[in-house]
Amino acid sequence: MMSTPTQMEKTAQHEPRRFDVALAWERFGILAVLVILVILMSVIAPNFLSLTNGLNVARAVSINAILAAGMTVVILTGGIDLSVGSAIALTGVSAVLLWTAGAPAIVAVLGGIIVGALTGLVNGTLIAYLGLPAFIITLGALTYIRGISYSLTNGRPLIASDLGFRGLGNGGIAGIPTPVVIMLLVYIVLWFVLERTAFGRHVYAIGGNAEAARLAGINVKWTLVRVYLIMGACAGLAGVIFAARVESGQPKAGEGYELDAIAAVVLGGTSLMGGRGRIVGTLIGALIIGVLSNGLVLMNVPFFYQLIVKGAVIVLAVGIDGLKNLKRL
Repeated sequence: MMSTPTQMEKTAQHEPRRFDVALAWERFGILAVLVILVILMSVIAPNFLSLTNGLNVARAVSINAILAAGMTVVILTGGIDLSVGSAIALTGVSAVLLWTAGAPAIVAVLGGIIVGALTGLVNGTLIAYLGLPAFIITLGALTYIRGISYSLTNGRPLIASDLGFRGLGNGGIAGIPTPVVIMLLVYIVLWFVLERTAFGRHVYAIGGNAEAARLAGINVKWTLVRVYLIMGACAGLAGVIFAARVESGQPKAGEGYELDAIAAVVLGGTSLMGGRGRIVGTLIGALIIGVLSNGLVLMNVPFFYQLIVKGAVIVLAVGIDGLKNLKRL
């Protein structure tokens, strides 16, 4: 026998759905910020809105975006990796050393990525199995990885004008810069991993509550090792692309890139506390930083003012994230 709907259910069925401003902002706010920023820059800087400039922005953004993709996975677990800027230098130097030693281009590229993955493996193992804070471990790695880069090059750039994989940084596929194509592939793969696999669900669960995740049967330590391994591989890929763009291995490469990557992640809506966020938001966050930087350059804003603006944006993003976390407590 079918039950008849109650008066309350009837009222709910006929009551128009209210537009949830907070939910809409959480889902589409960052995209709205990007659109508004593009419109603003187009008005202020007439050369901004052109296909050539758009491709230049996308090419410039790609390295930070790849780095930020890996950083998203780390931050979703509630961790952090401050060593990725130094990893860019080491992986680029390693790839150029392999190439100049006579290795095929593909071996040099894979070698650089593997070196990056190894730095992540070391970080992840120390953090997961020794229970040491990620901040301390990766801050130490920031220094010793940079030191290795300087020792391998005697402190000088390794110039290789005939670098066999320079197309990786300066080439194009169907009119689209190769780094942009690689960046999009990285985001598609990590989106699938985070949204459609058990590993992705474990990452979110650990970020939400690591102890509850452990009690639920998730191998928290091994998951964390793989998370930092992914971060290292992304840093390796970014480092190889960087070396290909400048056709050299630079021991100073990547300085400050860790802050840009973290800024892109936080701007994209991923919480520094872990457990909440989407990788698509990180891509939009990286684009916002790229558009802002490009617009300031086109307006001939001095470099030190650009740093001030970028720093203010990072502080604002972290502040908004902090307010969100306070509301949830």
